[in-house]
Amino acid sequence: MNNNYYAVIMAGGVGSRFWPISTEEFPKQFHDMLGTGQSLIQRTFERINMLVPTKNILITTNESYKETVLKQLPKITPNQLLLEPVMRNTAPSILYSALKIYDKNPDAVMLVASSDHWITDEYEFLKNIKTAFESSINNDVLMTLGIEPDHPNTGYGYIKFDNEDNNPIKKVENFTEKPNLETAEKFIENKNYLWNAGIFVWSVKSIISAFKKHLPEMFNILNTDINVYNTNLEQDFIKNNYGKCENISIDFGIMERAKNVNVLPVNFGWSDLGTWNSLYNKLKKDEQNNAVIGASTIFRNSNGNIVKTQNDKRVVIQGLQDFIIVEKEDVLLICPRKEDQNIKEIIKQVKDTFKEDIA
Repeated sequence: MNNNYYAVIMAGGVGSRFWPISTEEFPKQFHDMLGTGQSLIQRTFERINMLVPTKNILITTNESYKETVLKQLPKITPNQLLLEPVMRNTAPSILYSALKIYDKNPDAVMLVASSDHWITDEYEFLKNIKTAFESSINNDVLMTLGIEPDHPNTGYGYIKFDNEDNNPIKKVENFTEKPNLETAEKFIENKNYLWNAGIFVWSVKSIISAFKKHLPEMFNILNTDINVYNTNLEQDFIKNNYGKCENISIDFGIMERAKNVNVLPVNFGWSDLGTWNSLYNKLKKDEQNNAVIGASTIFRNSNGNIVKTQNDKRVVIQGLQDFIIVEKEDVLLICPRKEDQNIKEIIKQVKDTFKEDIA
């Protein structure tokens, strides 16, 4: 393994669209969402650890998840956790990570990946990451991996690249936030748009330079003349200063402003697993296109459903088409699959109605 390779796994999200399984207390990255025997963060760590040395993998997460991360990732030491005292989106956590890595190894290149994405072809993923690492070592670029789209999805952002560039790595022309269906269909027809997966690779020197240029106030907050990173001063410094950072994503703060952004088109069976629908699309189905996790289920005149219950629960479904049926302890959710984007509104109503912390 190359000791200049580093990785940052972002594990601070709540995953509210996977309620009632995912909650603020125990969000989706710590669940075995696909019934594989591993949680999403465990699978992400093992995948990245095939290329990046264990000691060079950092986890950014909320301080309330510290013990959960250490329990699920026993190879990780407390020094590899970057604990966010408050939620401030992805830009501050990435700058914090870069400064901490730079203190250890100024020649490092770093991968930034989410803890809750699913990747089918892990070896293709690793090959692509190695390509991006090698490009970042030799060039002052900010690399992103763009997923080759197979349908006009309106739930993802898009990356437009230079269509006349014959190199494997393309120059990025612009980013587009989640488009409407008509626009997404045009993007697919043009064949020079990719899904924005939020997977990044760059040298620590390049990303720190980008923060200096595009988010100087944030850089000045987290950078200090007196070195605090990887010392016993780090935790107190972050507690006192992290909350002063602007609440902004790396996409808005850096990627859409920088001129040295490249993209590597990839196809390794990616899903952000952002909704029950996206999970349904990744699960094995029966002859009636029903997907089941955990339950022993009988389907009668029913198709296109996803069922997740406590293990060994016996479930009979009669006459349902395209529904989400999810049980967790004392909560049961039954919702049309096409309405899974409404789950955030459902959570609010649950909290208002039951006045209990079950969401």
